Amino acid sequence: MVGMPMESPILTTNQKALEINLDESKYGTFAEIGAGQEVARWFFRVGGASGTVAKAMSAYDMKFSDAIYGPCERYVSKTRVESMLDHEYELLIERLAETRGAKTRFFVFAATVAAKSYSRQTDGHGWMGMQFQTEPGAEPSRIILHLCLWDKENVQQQEALGIFGVNLVYGAMFFHRQPDKLVRSLVDNLTTQRIEVDMIEFSGPAFAKVDNRIMSLELVQAGLTDAAMFTADGHVVQASDLIHRKPVLVERGSFRPITNVTIDMLSCARAQFVQEPKVQGQQFLVLSEMTMKNLATGSGIDHADYLARVDTLCALGKTVLISNFVEYYRLAAYLFRYTKQMIGFVMGVPSLAEIFEEKYYTNLEGGILESFGRMFKNDLKLFVYPLRERTNGSLITAENLKVAPQLSHLYAYLLENRFIEPIRGFNPDYLPIFSREVLAQIQSGTPGWEASVPPQVAQMIKIRKFFGYREPFAAPAPVPPPIPLG
Repeated sequence: MVGMPMESPILTTNQKALEINLDESKYGTFAEIGAGQEVARWFFRVGGASGTVAKAMSAYDMKFSDAIYGPCERYVSKTRVESMLDHEYELLIERLAETRGAKTRFFVFAATVAAKSYSRQTDGHGWMGMQFQTEPGAEPSRIILHLCLWDKENVQQQEALGIFGVNLVYGAMFFHRQPDKLVRSLVDNLTTQRIEVDMIEFSGPAFAKVDNRIMSLELVQAGLTDAAMFTADGHVVQASDLIHRKPVLVERGSFRPITNVTIDMLSCARAQFVQEPKVQGQQFLVLSEMTMKNLATGSGIDHADYLARVDTLCALGKTVLISNFVEYYRLAAYLFRYTKQMIGFVMGVPSLAEIFEEKYYTNLEGGILESFGRMFKNDLKLFVYPLRERTNGSLITAENLKVAPQLSHLYAYLLENRFIEPIRGFNPDYLPIFSREVLAQIQSGTPGWEASVPPQVAQMIKIRKFFGYREPFAAPAPVPPPIPLG
């Protein structure tokens, strides 16, 4: 179309590596553990590597690795890649700053990866990092990410790893002022069916204005992963680090805003979850999950609105999961990647009714039965919060919900076998609260909405003007009657 800016063509991996090699201002170290030197190999292959590579090494043996970088519990971990970046960057500055520091932007690329091999047939994964200067003599900035390798053969994983590493180096060098573009460029010349990036963290002066929670959202929006997670203090985390071998309780919602109903649902479900025989005595993880569908506000996803939801959740100490799982069975499959312990989903009656709508499963060959088979094949339970009908005041619970006649036997089976469990001990005073109505009150300046949300949430909404908050309208002062003349 005339007048529309053209997208720049994606460079090949050879072109990216050669462009870096021919730039004499960039110079650094490649340190790779576990899957060979797949990234450094590209820079040697295209020629001119002497202009880029100060050192390339692979401390493959554990004792050598410990001797260089210090001992650690896990060799494929964030801790290990951080120690690699620290150690190699210190050596660069110590040995080359005096002779090259005035004209050189130093960098270190580090990776520790477990790919498929003769002795290891599980899916590959690893950690990568870049520590780099944006100007000679500047304080370094850093990118650390976790990736999963989905290719079935070792050779294919090595190839994907090399291409991905070049993309990371190139992105750090040329796109650090556009971190969203940097994220999307990570899978140039690859597909998301080959590599998944489920965690990324930016730090240092080049990324002083970057919010890693926004970048987690970017990963999901760009399709590099289906889910990203961060803790109440705003730190992005790799899912397996939190979920691994733990029972998990998940509450899905839009949280726009969090209401007393939201808190009551989770509190009551938690009290029942902790009494489950398979959960008793164990540490379990509680997640507040938002889907991309729930984040959309009509005109796409607004970052300020997204952060308002996140900030209020984090103020209440919640760990947040952002996902692209519209269907509950897909969310269940994701969680069961990391744990075989019990999982509980917290939902209201309307969500439970929606799960039993067959129209949502036309993409599955086995329809609703296949989705339920996937969802309940492991140890999973639905905790269901009741609904008060406004028309007649009747209480609808998991025990008296009506589903389509052809599904009534399936529903009865799930209820009788406690795959579906009604939430007990709820506060009936909270049943009239609906978040969409509270949101409308916040945006219109209608007084009284504060009673429907936790006090700290109400305070945050007012102070930071979240969700289009408007000051309540003050009633006009009464006009005194006119003073009679004479």
